[in-house]
Amino acid sequence: MSPAEIKSALLVKAQALGFDDCRVAPALPAAHRALFEQWIAEGKHGDMAWMARNVERRTDPRVVLPGARSVIVLALNYYQGSGPENDYRIARYAWNDDYHDLIEKKLRELDAFLTSQGGTQKPYVDTGPVLERDFASEAGLGWGGKSTMQIHRHLGTWFFLADILTTLDLPADTPAKDMCGKCTRCIDACPTQAITAPRRMDARRCISYLTIESKGSIPLEFRRAIGDRIYGCDACLDACPWNRHAQESREATFQARETVFSKSLRDFLALTEDEFRALFAKSPIKRIKRPAFLRNVCVALGNGGRWDDLPALAAAAADPHPLIAEHAAWAIAEIRQRHSG
Repeated sequence: MSPAEIKSALLVKAQALGFDDCRVAPALPAAHRALFEQWIAEGKHGDMAWMARNVERRTDPRVVLPGARSVIVLALNYYQGSGPENDYRIARYAWNDDYHDLIEKKLRELDAFLTSQGGTQKPYVDTGPVLERDFASEAGLGWGGKSTMQIHRHLGTWFFLADILTTLDLPADTPAKDMCGKCTRCIDACPTQAITAPRRMDARRCISYLTIESKGSIPLEFRRAIGDRIYGCDACLDACPWNRHAQESREATFQARETVFSKSLRDFLALTEDEFRALFAKSPIKRIKRPAFLRNVCVALGNGGRWDDLPALAAAAADPHPLIAEHAAWAIAEIRQRHSG
């Protein structure tokens, strides 16, 4: 098969596997390499030390895969509509099973096809040293929004990105144009002002970082701004006007897990270690572990809890894990202060 024929067959296979878009960029150094290096130098990656390692590998796919000629970029829609109503919010992408497992299985099938055509590949689902949003823009799969999130003309912001580095020289697609215009809704919507300027993100202020990546105590200055969010934050995504085009995903795996969303905030505090693992089996939430998750729950209760939540919080304040105990004590103080009148 010619390179053009391989690409055509690849697009057909990607669609059959459930991907909503598939495009190709040349395997060249990332366009925003200098900005990434500056971001690292300023420490805005916080405790995500892995992002500061092997910067050359992260910004040049040819270092990751010698002989790489193309970067295949794929999008998978995970939008599931408005979702359940609770006294807390979980980022949409984490409503059910971990997307890594689902997408990696699909990538293996595409990898096998490309191998049959003489290619050598390295597939990633944000699990490897690839600045995937740069390559998505170069491939025409949307553009980098002012929130730093990738925006697709038809999917909005609600999609996962995956990449396949390959030694096959496939026809490249036309890079995308920036369609954000003068809009600043994502910047205005950020509860903690983590978007410090258009396309500039200080992860240390981001609620997703604070509730997922950070394993320590949440700084006092951000706790009230977190509101009712207990895992991640979709504020900048919700605000994006391009989401008016969003259609519900064909993938049932992303639907809200009833066993989780049937619980109240207070219910989560009663989870033992075994119960936590069982409730969030195959969920991305399981990866942050019980102490960090209950830390987040305590903060949300501190922001919206009632007097009748105090006994559950008192029990959490006696938890042997200091992370849980500290945030439970803070929540108790917040509720008492709020309702003291």
